[in-house]
Amino acid sequence: MNKKQKILLVEDEESLAVGLQFNLEEEGFKVVHARDGKQALEFYEKENYDLIILDVMLPYINGFEVAEIIRKTNPQLPILMLTARTRKEDKIHGLELGADDYMTKPFHLEELLLRVKGMLKRKEWYAASINSSPVFKFGENEINFETLVCKSGDKNIRLTPHEAMAMQYLIERKGKPVSRKELLEKVWNITSEVETRTIDNFIVRLRKYFEQDPSNPNYIKSVRGIGYLFENDK
Repeated sequence: MNKKQKILLVEDEESLAVGLQFNLEEEGFKVVHARDGKQALEFYEKENYDLIILDVMLPYINGFEVAEIIRKTNPQLPILMLTARTRKEDKIHGLELGADDYMTKPFHLEELLLRVKGMLKRKEWYAASINSSPVFKFGENEINFETLVCKSGDKNIRLTPHEAMAMQYLIERKGKPVSRKELLEKVWNITSEVETRTIDNFIVRLRKYFEQDPSNPNYIKSVRGIGYLFENDK
């Protein structure tokens, strides 16, 4: 790396934070450590970061709230949430709030490092793919892939990062079927923690946003036995 990528590490468990900071810095990242949710937001306001590693159970302001606040001003900043909670509902809640990935404690350091690098690569892919045309129009819909703000008729919608990346991935492959597995791996970088059913839930929401009749879609279509494809012939 020519310029060190900067990570905001938000973790109140001191021994874990020290180990993570050391290993991330060994990988070439610059790391700033916040010990609670309030301090995380203060640091976030003062500096720009390439990625945030965010614990859920934090003093003052919990990780879910921190993620929600950050997403209002920075829809594309990669957020990796850490938690001791193992319920699938918590994982999905984190992803739907705008987290890019979710790991439960305890975790393997090597896996965390791989996920961090994967998230930063996806950030670069997304930025490059929207560079030439950040706004995409189809039918009565308009998606701004920079701000994640969309219009559908007279409705205004804000997409989560995953919804935006899923739409961008499908649009880039217009007319070509994309499997659920491919979406999970390429957009979410997830293979097992969240079931492929999660993709279906995201597609249901995207159809509600952009289709006049979500049960009979014109744009985001199902391909039996495979997954989904985007068409823009209307």
